[in-house]
Amino acid sequence: MILLVLLASILIAAVTIYQYNEEARDYHKERLERKEKAIRKSIDFTIQETTYPVTTENIPLIFKEAIFDIDAIHNLQINLYDLDGQLLTSSKRTIQRDVTEQCLEAEVLNVLSNTAEHRYVIKKEENGQIFQSSYSYITDEKFKNLVILNLPYLENDDFLNKELNEFLLRLGFAYLAMILAAIVFAYFISKYITKSLKTISDKMNETRLEKRNKKIQVESTSEEIETLVNSYNSMIDELEASAVKLATSEREQAWREMAKQVAHEIKNPLTPMRLSVQSFQRKFDPEDENVHHKVAEFSNTLIQQIDTMSSIASAFSNFAKMPAQQSEELDVVYIVRLALDIFNEHYISFEAKEEEVIAKFDRTQLIRVVTNLVMNSIQAMPKDRIDPKIDVRVFTEGTHVKITVADNGSGISEETKSKIFEPKFTTKTSGMGLGLAMVKNIVETFSGSITFTSREGKGTTFTVAFPKKQTTRD
Repeated sequence: MILLVLLASILIAAVTIYQYNEEARDYHKERLERKEKAIRKSIDFTIQETTYPVTTENIPLIFKEAIFDIDAIHNLQINLYDLDGQLLTSSKRTIQRDVTEQCLEAEVLNVLSNTAEHRYVIKKEENGQIFQSSYSYITDEKFKNLVILNLPYLENDDFLNKELNEFLLRLGFAYLAMILAAIVFAYFISKYITKSLKTISDKMNETRLEKRNKKIQVESTSEEIETLVNSYNSMIDELEASAVKLATSEREQAWREMAKQVAHEIKNPLTPMRLSVQSFQRKFDPEDENVHHKVAEFSNTLIQQIDTMSSIASAFSNFAKMPAQQSEELDVVYIVRLALDIFNEHYISFEAKEEEVIAKFDRTQLIRVVTNLVMNSIQAMPKDRIDPKIDVRVFTEGTHVKITVADNGSGISEETKSKIFEPKFTTKTSGMGLGLAMVKNIVETFSGSITFTSREGKGTTFTVAFPKKQTTRD
């Protein structure tokens, strides 16, 4: 609205200026014609009253004094030329005349003689002023051409320009008042129009999928706003229905994920149990003097894995995390060595730079971390590898304990590196793809981190780091 008022004011101002210019042009044209008509009458009267023979040669004698009287009466310079364009007499009082005033141009003579009106007007600008110069024939009683009358006319627009400026000033004040009124009017109109829209906007900003959303109630509004409100309310109904379906789907998905993870967690202890039993069957010797120690160690390993399965079952039945984390002080070197005892692969080596490294961790979970990483390395080892190798190292670095599991297996491709810790992601033909995701969650629970470096076809190194117990010496 404000823009329309502003554009209208500019348009009216432009039209006004154009109209004033047109009127000024018509005014000067008509004024020159009126003066020329009046001067021709005065010249005709002088010719009739003269005692000189009326010829072109006698014109300077006839108008010797009369031309100045006519100039004074009509306030306009008068020039009289013979039919060849030579100046005969002029009311311009000057000692030396301009050469251009002494003789007319050929164009003027041609137009005068070849047009029906026998009149020619030239418009030109000199020193910032606009002049009109009219040329016409003066005839005798027998309508024979005697001389050429030239009237130089100055277009003085001072008065018109003053009038125009005054009008534009008044117009500017009027439109300034209109613009101010339009601003006030537009403000209240826009507030009235956008009141309903603001209500709708606030409701839309409050809309959430996880909560019950209120419908919009707007009274006395336009048909368009009412349509928008009805569309929003319909969307709220559809959103609530979708939220119910989504919640049901999420619960079902959560149950499926939990079942998969439970199955994976139960399967993990079964594998080392199976390996332990097979190892016990191969190496059991009743005559061995350390048979009781080996049986006790074997029993402890089975009991640990059974306890792990029991904790998983208990956690699942209580809808808790699997399994519950317990922070205890333990010797990382001993636990890692214990976790590696269940593996029979001859190419697994273990190295610890210190005999004992104490840290706070869950014993069962630390065993699970090591066994998962070693099992992944074993499964990543190509069958045709001539010199398979898995190196497990435990060392301290600053305030952290680090466990590295390095293999010379098939490695990890570039496109799968970003997904390696994602749940349900696996590159193996079997398995749920929860192992590394579970390891990452366990390590991060104890304020640790897990990283890896890998070269496809060359091998992979996983590094687990977590805080060690601080001693007075540290």
